Amino acid sequence: MFTGLIEATGRVERLERSATGMKIVVATELAGDLSLGESLAVNGVCLTVVAHDERTAAADISPETARVTTLDELSEGAAVNLERSLKVGARMGGHFVLGHVDGIATVDAVVQEGESYRVTFACPPSLRPYLAPKGSVAVDGVSLTIAALVDRGFEVQIVPFTWMHTTFARYRPGTAVNLECDILGKYAVGAMEALAAARISTVERFDSKPGSHDA
Repeated sequence: MFTGLIEATGRVERLERSATGMKIVVATELAGDLSLGESLAVNGVCLTVVAHDERTAAADISPETARVTTLDELSEGAAVNLERSLKVGARMGGHFVLGHVDGIATVDAVVQEGESYRVTFACPPSLRPYLAPKGSVAVDGVSLTIAALVDRGFEVQIVPFTWMHTTFARYRPGTAVNLECDILGKYAVGAMEALAAARISTVERFDSKPGSHDA
């Protein structure tokens, strides 16, 4: 589990592709403090550290993960957001982020407003029920507050610190990003859908009984 507070940005040093998936090697200042088997969020995707030294860390990417995230589109030299897993007892500064990507969104617009930036994202329609004004969302692993919902997706406001210390400054219209909706929203929508389905099932069973419509 993560918080969405990016610890560092890293640089993709090497990508090794094979029939069984990919291996990513990232140069990062965090490498020397990592442990084998530790979780590391790379652009919001929870990966397992399989090798590291003082300068780089490596992780395997399964074909399914490559298919449903933007990691398959990375190239050598690309910048990535990095966060180690949350320690028990640590301050919770962002929101609960699992590193399980729900879908891929794209940047619609980047507009500077004073020293901050307003970024608009288009997201899959299937994810809209999980988004709420002033709710939380993780974009490439960055914990953000939804400033507003728009026709195709949502907007966020990026403060100067976040702009400088994440990959946001590299975003342009059309840039693809990993999107993880707030887990609380997903559970709430799931519970409501289950309740609605149970009610429909109850009505259908009642309607199917002989004489259920008799006066």
